[in-house]
Amino acid sequence: MLIGTAPAAESAKPSSQGSQCLVYVGTYTGAKSKGIYACRLDMATGALTSLGLAGEATNPSFLSVHPNHRFLYAVGEVGSFEGKPSGSVDAFAINAESGKLTLLNRQPSVGASPCHLVVDRAGKTVLVANYGGGSSTALSVREDGRLGEPTAFIQHTGSSANPRRQEGPHAHGIYLDAANRFAFVPDLGLDKVLVFRFDATKGSLVPNDPPAASVKSGSGPRHFAIHPNGRSAYVINEMVCTVTAFSLNSERGGLKEIQTLSTLPDGEAVQPGYSTAELFVHSSGKFLYGSNRGHHSIVGYAIDEKSGKLTRLENVSTQG
Repeated sequence: MLIGTAPAAESAKPSSQGSQCLVYVGTYTGAKSKGIYACRLDMATGALTSLGLAGEATNPSFLSVHPNHRFLYAVGEVGSFEGKPSGSVDAFAINAESGKLTLLNRQPSVGASPCHLVVDRAGKTVLVANYGGGSSTALSVREDGRLGEPTAFIQHTGSSANPRRQEGPHAHGIYLDAANRFAFVPDLGLDKVLVFRFDATKGSLVPNDPPAASVKSGSGPRHFAIHPNGRSAYVINEMVCTVTAFSLNSERGGLKEIQTLSTLPDGEAVQPGYSTAELFVHSSGKFLYGSNRGHHSIVGYAIDEKSGKLTRLENVSTQG
């Protein structure tokens, strides 16, 4: 996986390339971009080789690979699809040898401007966060990788402190726990991480009890990450350049704030043009990484695995 801003990268292990895997990069399309691009990554050396355009799509700004590595799903981040206020979700078959993508089908995301999606761990459902529509959607996945009809749709409601950015709900991500039981949706417009109970057999989403955890007013939660031990979780707040750490009750899906830290170097204030984007927990569970836009840096934290608390280690330039 690569950490980035709005366009996202996703990896898929090919069947016959040894230590190599395919990396797919989503983009906003226009004069310089036609869709999803592929690279081949050598896991032993870190060498990355461009394979060019893998599949054409409109604004495939976030991607997710099926657990069987045969299929890839992309949001179509647009405000209107088939004459309705909806974006799209595209299903592709992956050619493991060439990296090329073949479009299988396309379904509406139900809400406008989808910006994030994930395939559930059973490979039967694609869950989508609709930023413009302020909603969450679940779509069924067929045996051949094609997308079926929506199995769940939840419209978020409310607003928060910033009248320009938070006039209504803006779902910015959707994440599943390791047990495939809870879906967590950071909503930038509500200053909340919404929590839903997820049924993989039905593809259903039901508000949890408790239904959400709040962050400081005006923060704008964007992306979310769960620690491998399942006892803590983190959200990166786009509008104020902070990360909030939560304790996570894996049985009930409850989140309780334990700490909020800046993503910037000590003593540095948020400047116009600064914001945050992606967030990942290292597979070892020892580190957390987040991206700063405008500041052009990656922030790294050490994680206390017992408490879930963070200690900022450094900010490293993205070199661009």
